Amino acid sequence: MDTGEDLTESSLLVVVLDVGLSRATTLRNDPVLAGQVLEAVIAFSNAHMMMRLKNLLALVACDTETTEWIYPERKADMSDLRQQDGQHELFNELERTVRRKIAQLLKRSAGSNSKGESMLSGALGRALCYVHRMQQEERQLNARVLVVTANGQSVSQYMNFMNVFFTAQKQNVLIDVCCLGPESSLLQQGCDITGGQYFRPPQPQGLLQYLLWVFLPEPLLRNKLALPPRVKVDYRAACFCHRELVDIGFVCSVCLSIVCKFSPICTTCHTLFKNPGTLPIKPKRKKAKMV
Repeated sequence: MDTGEDLTESSLLVVVLDVGLSRATTLRNDPVLAGQVLEAVIAFSNAHMMMRLKNLLALVACDTETTEWIYPERKADMSDLRQQDGQHELFNELERTVRRKIAQLLKRSAGSNSKGESMLSGALGRALCYVHRMQQEERQLNARVLVVTANGQSVSQYMNFMNVFFTAQKQNVLIDVCCLGPESSLLQQGCDITGGQYFRPPQPQGLLQYLLWVFLPEPLLRNKLALPPRVKVDYRAACFCHRELVDIGFVCSVCLSIVCKFSPICTTCHTLFKNPGTLPIKPKRKKAKMV
């Protein structure tokens, strides 16, 4: 069967793991489940590496304070690859590196009292920078990004997300999202803009099966598989004043900032606008009396 896929091309998968998902409502009451999520991500990463010899993998993690590059390590930090318990050297190095660095990141985040939003947009930005660098080195390279998160909306980072999504679209990089928490309209928009797949597993306990089913196949093969239907995307924008999604708002004609209430001065670019005032009311015509 001709799939239309060039087997000589390399496939780069960058996994963005939101470690703040251990604080999410979905996983907060089940700490064992948070560990199972990490196990599923490691197994999924190994499966991607086994699909083809030239496949490449990278992993970026983020929490509420910072983003951390997990894999691959710098050459100065890499240890000797040795086979252990019959496990392939590359898989053993990947598993040890991910477990060690995620544990370090969780230890640092446990000592802080930060309750803000996760730095997911920053992690996506680092992922795209890595993709761009690899595309400069490898001419034939198909790249995509997989986001695993459970924190739902990040409306305060609306502009950051939009910049990331349209940059990925320009680079022909698909963004897939596996959402373990409440629905995120921003991430739905990102998947729709870049042509990726958005999926919310009904049972997080079976995360590995969902990852292998929905996100392991290459984008060119997905139209030949029975995958979940695409979700209806909520394209509401977030206002710059309250960071809330709005149905109707006012847009600055200079910088395209969105506000929910009219302001004579744009809070972003400080452009002056005339007050629209009230619309004139047309007088009602009197009905002619019948003679």
